[in-house]
Amino acid sequence: MDLNGASILLTGGTGSFGKRFVKRVLERYRPGRLVVYSRDELKQFQMRQHYPVDRYPQLRFFIGDVRDRDRLYRALDSVEIVVHAAALKQVPTAEYNPLEAIKTNIMGGANVIDASIDRNVKKVLALSTDKAANPINLYGATKLCADKLFVAANSYSGLHGTRFGVVRYGNVVGSRGSVIPYFLAQRASGRLTITDPRMTRFLITLDQGVDFVLGSLADMLGGEIFVPKIPSVRVTDLARVIAPECAQEVIGIRPGEKLHEAMIGEDDARLSLEFDEHYVIQPTHAFWNHKDYADGRPCRPCADGFSYTSDSNPWMLDEVEIARLVALVHAEESGEVAPIAGEPRFVVGG
Repeated sequence: MDLNGASILLTGGTGSFGKRFVKRVLERYRPGRLVVYSRDELKQFQMRQHYPVDRYPQLRFFIGDVRDRDRLYRALDSVEIVVHAAALKQVPTAEYNPLEAIKTNIMGGANVIDASIDRNVKKVLALSTDKAANPINLYGATKLCADKLFVAANSYSGLHGTRFGVVRYGNVVGSRGSVIPYFLAQRASGRLTITDPRMTRFLITLDQGVDFVLGSLADMLGGEIFVPKIPSVRVTDLARVIAPECAQEVIGIRPGEKLHEAMIGEDDARLSLEFDEHYVIQPTHAFWNHKDYADGRPCRPCADGFSYTSDSNPWMLDEVEIARLVALVHAEESGEVAPIAGEPRFVVGG
């Protein structure tokens, strides 16, 4: 999607995804305005130090919370595109603070929808999670609710013409609280804690997540849930590659945690289309014509009984690919800017 001259607002703009999104957009495009909307003044200050105003006058910083509808209305004045990344996403935190997760992830999403429609935003793309598919924890349940809100919003945007879509993907490599930095930090102790040796997870890098969002923005008609084809990893393999000399201590599954993650369940699969590099879960709403969407696109319906889960994923990373991925994360944490040779072959569609 050509973002040159566009006015873009990014909620949760000082998080891991937000910072990489800003970097990617400023490298590739010349947006008319790129607004970072977030609650944390210190993180905004730090980002501004990295992007001084004399060199990046199009980058704006707006203190605000998605829970605050009035503030969103002010921030969205003349905005054309919204990428909604703000969320409370830590599973244990949401389990012990359920109302806070509901206020941010569900009610905050509703505020983004209403403000975007009333401000005549053209496109809104919300970030979801694999935990929204067949959720067993509060975080996943709130994100499933948010997904439903954003899909349904296409039914009542009316003459405003605002289009809403969703991107759903797995664990982001190297993001705050993710498993690779966690294991790297534990390595000095001589032991890595494993919740369950059978556990598997989907993985996607920050750059691939940003690229998939940009591709989905270009492709979306409004109503789709976009799901990239990405690899899985066995957590024990990850631990062994990161610290082969360390003992693995099994501590049991945490509250709200799954053994394996799903991005498309069997019920969603009946509505899903498979493309070469991604899937699209189609809505059931009256505004959507399944036949027209499939016609002329290089896709095929998912087979009856299909599900896309981290344990049944045919793309499971081997130890060599894991080692390259860990090296990539370590290089980024160390401030190295050169890409790691032999970066894992992650392909995500757009």
